[in-house]
Amino acid sequence: MMAYQYSDVNSLMVYAGYCRRCCAQWCFFRHLPSQEEKTMAGTARHDREMAVNAKRQLSATSDPVERLRLQCLARGSAGIKGLGRTFRIMDDDNNRTLDLKEFLKGLNDYGVLIEKEEALKLFQHFDRDGSGQIDFDEFLITLRPPMSNARKEVIMQAFRKLDKTGDGVITVEDLRGVYNAKNHPKYQNGEWTEDQIFRQFLNSFDSPDDKDGKVTKEEFMNYYAGVSASIDTDIYFIIMMKNAWKL
Repeated sequence: MMAYQYSDVNSLMVYAGYCRRCCAQWCFFRHLPSQEEKTMAGTARHDREMAVNAKRQLSATSDPVERLRLQCLARGSAGIKGLGRTFRIMDDDNNRTLDLKEFLKGLNDYGVLIEKEEALKLFQHFDRDGSGQIDFDEFLITLRPPMSNARKEVIMQAFRKLDKTGDGVITVEDLRGVYNAKNHPKYQNGEWTEDQIFRQFLNSFDSPDDKDGKVTKEEFMNYYAGVSASIDTDIYFIIMMKNAWKL
């Protein structure tokens, strides 16, 4: 596989699912040069294949945790991240726990197809101490598709590179210190400012109805856990990450 070095946010938007010329998400990279198109379209193809396989496997498993994981993966790489964001919005007091009512509402709001009895079993699986609360972070970590330590480490390398302030959250200010947005066509033609370009890039990691312009470590890991599930080998995943983020 050829290695590509992305030097600006314009190129990184391609990796995150945005065409660098029209900025449409998943436009299947129709504007890219042919060799880059093959490489990037390959990632999109893995994502589609993963979604198809997840839907197929749903009918063959009765384990409630696996069924929820597969429903998220059937939505693509961002599926688990999206569910995590839905639950985080509901955590009004920021205590990182969910009660049964919040848990059921979150599943419903995210459009998870699940019988109430199955949802109760799922909640009880995580409510190990019988307190009526489940730990938000433990739930998401368990829901993520398994990843090798090598994959987790390269994901964290990318996050640490982007998080210039080291506060555990990627913002526009962080990106400004890492990448140059002035090569983006919409900056050059005066349509977007630098901040708008960086914000559009951050939006690719956000759920459609809660684009807050911030990406936490958990959201970053949840997103790439989905990407990881579509890629068979550690080597391919690590090369892809290193090339995309110039690690």
